[in-house]
Amino acid sequence: MTYPLDDFLPSPDIRERFQTTIRAPQALVMEVATSFDIQSIPLIRTIFWLRERLMRAAPAPPRQPQGLLAETRSLGWGLLAEQPGALVICGAACQPWEADVGFTPVPADQFVAYAAPNRVKIAWTLEAEALGPAITRLAHETRAVATDAAARRRFVRYWRWARFGIITIRLLLLPAIRRKAERRWATQQRAGQ
Repeated sequence: MTYPLDDFLPSPDIRERFQTTIRAPQALVMEVATSFDIQSIPLIRTIFWLRERLMRAAPAPPRQPQGLLAETRSLGWGLLAEQPGALVICGAACQPWEADVGFTPVPADQFVAYAAPNRVKIAWTLEAEALGPAITRLAHETRAVATDAAARRRFVRYWRWARFGIITIRLLLLPAIRRKAERRWATQQRAGQ
């Protein structure tokens, strides 16, 4: 089986993939997923706060609620590929072990070859696949690969503990998107839209 990230990170150091089935049309699911405010979930806010404290990062500035895609793009993630209503792939290079991590977008045509030292390339997807007229499989995949041995050592040490929060975020995010999309679809059905 092939996956959208195979073109950008075919041999990752880490790969996490989660999916859920949603009783709503594909376009609606994708719209909800890309516009979902990830920090509207209290436990996810707590995970971000804990990382900030554990890493001794500068306090995050106040934020305005915004969608997942808008927020990640504002943090520096670049858009690697998009199929409207079906697929979004974002990627960046960073040093995730830093307290105040900064994301550097890498153009799609340079992402595979990008090899600046002491960095980690990370790419993630939102994938909506229609299984029927009002049934959609929503998948979210994240892959990361270090650009050199020194970065790999630092990343592996970081990932040993950080993965628990990162995976928890994914496990909270997909059911929340499912609930919101199914509520919106049910409301539209009742209104006869």
